[in-house]
Amino acid sequence: MISTNIKAFTIRKAGADDAALILSFIRELAEYEKLSHEVVATEELLEETLFGERHTAEVLIGEYQGSPVAFALFFHNFSTFLGRPGIYLEDLFVKQVYRGKGLGRCMLAYLAHLARERGCGRLEWWVLDWNTPAIDFYRSLHATPMDEWTVFRITGESLVELSHEFRLRGS
Repeated sequence: MISTNIKAFTIRKAGADDAALILSFIRELAEYEKLSHEVVATEELLEETLFGERHTAEVLIGEYQGSPVAFALFFHNFSTFLGRPGIYLEDLFVKQVYRGKGLGRCMLAYLAHLARERGCGRLEWWVLDWNTPAIDFYRSLHATPMDEWTVFRITGESLVELSHEFRLRGS
């Protein structure tokens, strides 16, 4: 068992040279969520989409005594009701041996600070309904589950087909 000293935990913004590290975190997260078969990201794709000219998200790396042990990938969204941007946390992952030590809480506290600093009205994320340790953790932070909302998604061939519908209109 590793006992952690929060002062030995630092959070830094990731750079392009972290693409391989980010991909390794994504793969570990996917394995934990039993979704490894869905990971198609590559280092090159992450470099382009996270650090290229039109980057679409940001990544934080949490390091304990200089070793990367956590990551958070997030981007801005917008609330029409609040009239302000928000931060959407796509992924938060802490290596298993470091869980329960306050590192995930530090990562979320930093994101909350960043949201306030950037004038955001909220910080939000999804959690798999079977992930009770995460749900319990989020509830301990007074996060509110949005049970009345249903998530919809269009991907793969369905996305292609819907896109063709627009093109067929001659636009």
